[in-house]
Amino acid sequence: MKYLIFLFSLFFLISGTPPVTFREKQMNYTRVRESYSNKEKTVAKSLTEHGISRDSVQIYLQAFKTEKKIEVWAKNICDSVFTLIKEFPICEISGEIGPKRRSHDLQVPEGFYRINELNPYSKYYLSLKINYPNASDSVRGVLGHLGNLIYIHGACESSGCIAISDEKIKELYIYCIEAYNSGQKEINITIFPQKLTDSNYARLTKANSKNKDKISLWADLKKCYDLFNLKKAPPVVRFLPDGTHEVN
Repeated sequence: MKYLIFLFSLFFLISGTPPVTFREKQMNYTRVRESYSNKEKTVAKSLTEHGISRDSVQIYLQAFKTEKKIEVWAKNICDSVFTLIKEFPICEISGEIGPKRRSHDLQVPEGFYRINELNPYSKYYLSLKINYPNASDSVRGVLGHLGNLIYIHGACESSGCIAISDEKIKELYIYCIEAYNSGQKEINITIFPQKLTDSNYARLTKANSKNKDKISLWADLKKCYDLFNLKKAPPVVRFLPDGTHEVN
């Protein structure tokens, strides 16, 4: 395998042809080209205004169900803290607060996820696939009936996904492309029932005191929420065998 990688690199060195970048691959798709034509200047301006280089941008996403918004936090590779650079309104989200535990429940997941696919052929213009079910969902959900195919996408309809309209997904999609293009390996997204301020958390836990599943998950999300607001950097999350999380 190492020998093949060496030959591959040697070919490009000899031929003088640089490897195709992630952005260049994505630009093969019509909707991606349309998105760059419409939104590239907006994205570039936002990054510049926050002192973030397009060549080293890294992003982290937070979604809040009750407030119906997605926050985009970004930094340069060499920076230690993230800066809020954009908020996207969610135009449609199905279900209610609480995690997704089975297929066809119309629930949007809650917890710690990552974007694991950019889909330029989406039924809803463009979409970003969320890696549901994660390791916690697989323990706590209905075995064999967990469901999948959860996305952030365009349009304004939802059956378990997060819809932000075609115009907004164009911009968010570009942020993700630019992050991958600058070398980011994983784009993490944390999905909350709502902003977990102390007062909101107290109301949530009181109203759902008999639901141990929700209370347990929200306790872990609360740790993440507080640590991120303190440090402006996502904590390290480890999935435990019982479906809970170690948040450091």
